[in-house]
Amino acid sequence: MEREDFLRLDDQICFSLHAAARAFNSVYRTALKDLGLTYPQYLVMLVLWEHGELPVKKIGERLRLDSGTLSPLLKRLEAAGHVERRRSAEDERSVAVRLTEEGRALRERARAVPRAIAESTGLSLDEVRDLRLRLNQLTDALDGGEREGASRDCVRP
Repeated sequence: MEREDFLRLDDQICFSLHAAARAFNSVYRTALKDLGLTYPQYLVMLVLWEHGELPVKKIGERLRLDSGTLSPLLKRLEAAGHVERRRSAEDERSVAVRLTEEGRALRERARAVPRAIAESTGLSLDEVRDLRLRLNQLTDALDGGEREGASRDCVRP
């Protein structure tokens, strides 16, 4: 009996996720073009639309981005007039980000994006919800594995 080769690229879950992420980025690039946002900027805006003013640190935690990646994103969003950054009066090390009027108005134009993305998947809404749930479960499991020192980047199902 021939043994299965576990080192085939097409058998790696990490590669399937990588390929799907790249495909999503392409679809989002098209969907976000009219809004003048990149995908990472869109994620920042989603967090601010949902939670309002937040410290940069909280935005980074929510999006799993470090300050070196987040700061340039926020600068570009500020230059575009979508957000304002202000140092906290209580703690000068903390910078808070809030939406401008233009940033709040952009939310209405962005409402069509999730529907366009869902339609591009070819999945039903129930299938999209199930996939999102399963991906969240995978992320939670991998986060737990990281804390335990296990490397599960390319685990096969």
